Amino acid sequence: MATSNENLLNPEERVLSTLEADGKRRWLHPRLSKGKHWQRRRLMAYGLIAFFTIVPWLRWNGQPLILLDIPNRKFLILGTTFLPTDTLPLALAILIIFLTIFFLTAVLGRVWCGWGCPQTVYMEFVFRPIERLLHGRKGVGGKPRKSIAPWRTVLKYVIFLVICAHLTNTFLAYFIGTDKLTQWIWTSAPWEHPGPFFLFVGITAFMMFDFAYWREQLCIIGCPYGRFQSVMLDRQSLIISYDPQRGEPRGKPRKAKRGQDVALPVVGDCVDCNQCVDVCPTGIDIRDGLQLECINCAQCIDACNDVMARFDRPLGLIRYGSQDAIDRKPTRILRLRVVLYPIAICLLLTGLLVFLLNKPTSDIEVLRTLGRPFSVTPEGLVDNTLRVKITNRTDETRDYRFAMPALAEAQVITGQDTLTLEPGDTLTQPIRVVLPFESFRGGRLQATLQITDDQDTAFDHKLTLQGPTAKPGTSTRPPTHENNDE
Repeated sequence: MATSNENLLNPEERVLSTLEADGKRRWLHPRLSKGKHWQRRRLMAYGLIAFFTIVPWLRWNGQPLILLDIPNRKFLILGTTFLPTDTLPLALAILIIFLTIFFLTAVLGRVWCGWGCPQTVYMEFVFRPIERLLHGRKGVGGKPRKSIAPWRTVLKYVIFLVICAHLTNTFLAYFIGTDKLTQWIWTSAPWEHPGPFFLFVGITAFMMFDFAYWREQLCIIGCPYGRFQSVMLDRQSLIISYDPQRGEPRGKPRKAKRGQDVALPVVGDCVDCNQCVDVCPTGIDIRDGLQLECINCAQCIDACNDVMARFDRPLGLIRYGSQDAIDRKPTRILRLRVVLYPIAICLLLTGLLVFLLNKPTSDIEVLRTLGRPFSVTPEGLVDNTLRVKITNRTDETRDYRFAMPALAEAQVITGQDTLTLEPGDTLTQPIRVVLPFESFRGGRLQATLQITDDQDTAFDHKLTLQGPTAKPGTSTRPPTHENNDE
C-alpha cells in the first residue's frame, strides 16, 4: 500500500545550526574577524591558558598553591588545608560560586561563555588556529578552498592529540601534584600506576573527541548553561543584539541611474552581507534575536562594524546592549537582583573569611567507648574510658598532651606521655580518666579535658563524666526489719 507524504511537515532548513535539514552534520568553518573585541578576547584567552598551566607549579610555604587531593581527602588552597569535616566552608564556597555566576549573568549576560570558558578559549584560540594553518586559511578562516592533503589531516590530529595529552597532564596536576606527576611521566612505567594511567587515557580521549569532533556542539547540546539563561537573564542584562529598527529592511544601497527619476526602495543599514553568520562559531544568525546558541563571543560585532565602516555607516548595528535598549525602552542599572546578589555574596564571603581566620590547627572530637560508661577499680576509684579523635590540620608534625587542670585529683591515662601526629593525619586515641567517688554529684561530673600541642596551643573540650550514685562498697537497698517476737 503506497503511503502519502502529504500530511507530513516539511522540516525547516536547519533544525540546529550544526544540523542540516536531512539530519546530516553541518560542519562549521567560521571566518575570522580581527576586530577590537577579538583582540581583547585573545589577550584574555592566552592569559587564562598561562594561568591554568602555571598554577599547579606554584608553591605557598613549600606546599602547592592549589592541590585537590581527592584520594587522601585533603584540599590545599592558598596555604589553607581543607578536610572532609569542613562542610561549612565548602557549602559557603559553593553558594558564593553559584551566586557570582547568577550576578555576572544578570549584569553581563553570557560573558563567561565567550570570554572565559575553557571550551571557547581552547577551541577558538588553540585548535581552530592550528586547523586554519594546516587548511591554508591562516588568519582568515572559512571553509578550505580546495581538498586537504591527507598528510595535513594526519598532522592536524597528531598535533591535537599532543595538545590534549598536555592539557590532561595539566588538569591531573591539580589533583595529584606536579611532583608525583613528573615522577609518573619520566621515572615510572604505566603498569606501576594503572589507575591514574587509564584515567589519563580516558580524559585525553574525551578531550580529543570534544575538540576534534564534537566542538561547538558541546555549547549547543551538551552544556546546560545556555538553557539556564532564560531564568538568569532579564531585559536589562547585557547581550549581543541586532538592532532591527536600524537594520530593517535589509538590502544593499542602490543609486539612481543618471537621468532616472524614480523612487528607490528605502533600505535599512543592514546590507545583508551575511558576514555575521559566516564568522559565528556556533553558526547562528544573530539577526533572528536572542538564542541559546549565542556564546557572546562578539565576532558578529567585529564583522558588522567592519562592513559598516566600509559603507560609511554608523557602527553598532550589532552591539552589546540589553533587550530594552534595543527596543528603545528605558534602561535601569540598579535592579532588585543586581542589588540582592552582591549583598548575599558579601555576607557569605564574610562568613567564609571569619571561619578561615578562626579555623583551629587541630580538629578534636571526644567520644565514649561502647559498653559500660564507667567502671570501679578495686581501690574504689571511678574509671571513665573515652576515645579522643584528633586531626592534625597543619603542615608540621604535632605532639599532643592530655590533662584536666581544673581537677587536681583527676588522672588522665593515655599509655604514653605524648601523642604524635604527622601533617594531615587523623588518629583515635583511647584514654582513661580516673577520679575518686567524692568528685561526682548524683553520678555525674562536668569536666574539661585540655589537649595541648607542642606549640602550647590548648584545646578545651567540655564533657560529662559518669559514676555511681552511691559510694562503692555500700548497699543502696533500704534496711529491712526482721520479726523477733519468736
